[in-house]
Amino acid sequence: MASPDNKLINWGIIGTGWIAEKFAQGLSVLPDAKLKAVASRSVDRARKFAAQYHIDTAHGSYEQIALDPDIDVIYIATPHPYHCANTLMCLENGKAVLCEKPFAMNEREVLQMISKAREKKTFLMEAFWTRFLPSIEKTMELIASGEMGAVRHISSDFGVWRPFDPSHRAFNKLLGGGSLLDIGIYPVFLTLLLWGEPNLISAVPDIGSTVVDESLALIFKYDDGRIATLFSSFTVNSTVETHICGTKGRLKLNRWWHCPASLELTRGDNETQRIDPSYIGNGYNYEAEEVMRCLRAGKTESSILPLGFSLRLIRLLDRIRKEIGLVYAADEHE
Repeated sequence: MASPDNKLINWGIIGTGWIAEKFAQGLSVLPDAKLKAVASRSVDRARKFAAQYHIDTAHGSYEQIALDPDIDVIYIATPHPYHCANTLMCLENGKAVLCEKPFAMNEREVLQMISKAREKKTFLMEAFWTRFLPSIEKTMELIASGEMGAVRHISSDFGVWRPFDPSHRAFNKLLGGGSLLDIGIYPVFLTLLLWGEPNLISAVPDIGSTVVDESLALIFKYDDGRIATLFSSFTVNSTVETHICGTKGRLKLNRWWHCPASLELTRGDNETQRIDPSYIGNGYNYEAEEVMRCLRAGKTESSILPLGFSLRLIRLLDRIRKEIGLVYAADEHE
């Protein structure tokens, strides 16, 4: 049954790291959202986070927040390998879930999550915040308008230098380390969104001492000749731009393109128009708004980012990992 359009939605967060902070900041601009509870395996960390973001309740275990009767929906902000188990626990207890990307470690886990959501008739969505940004909506609109002609090439990169630390989640295989699942997922996501699944994948990784991809170059080839060149890395600071090239023009998503960013549309060879979409908040609020819209409408998944898309995305990530021989502990259960 649908809820009133102005019904206050009570949120909980599992995890207290950097991404949880960003999401909490995003929620703060939404008058119809209340960040009601936070959970950590350390009650001290939960209390510190709660004090910083004016949250009513700090739970010292994930199980407690899943049982909290005051919570409507839980945002899962734990490291990649815990997404599946955390999601299943919340769904089992009737909590709607927004789970940070990557949705899980592999297709098997994502299928479990989708199955549980449908069994419980409970809302589930991958927290791929970029999908809901005005810049991405504008990009899709410009492509559909034909202003660039037929789009034939996508070039997208995401390289952020990190000092090597084998215990950090970026490099730690036990925490789902590697550039693909952390930042390479963004160029892969955008190409899948715009073009669907490629017919051919070529992948060249730089596998580091912790046996994860510290850098990864990808080529996606489509049967009609379209080509995407994608790159991710923890060893260099790249442009973090996306270029979409067509027969009549091109579109550039400017630096930090996966965040609220500006666009540059070039018609022909030299006429360039800067496009500055209007943004509210830090950008994480847009995915939260979509979740709340769906909950009020009584929906169990989003039509903008449906579970089927997240399943296709994880299958594509699995294909890429197979190409480079990257195996995680979660794969050993298959």
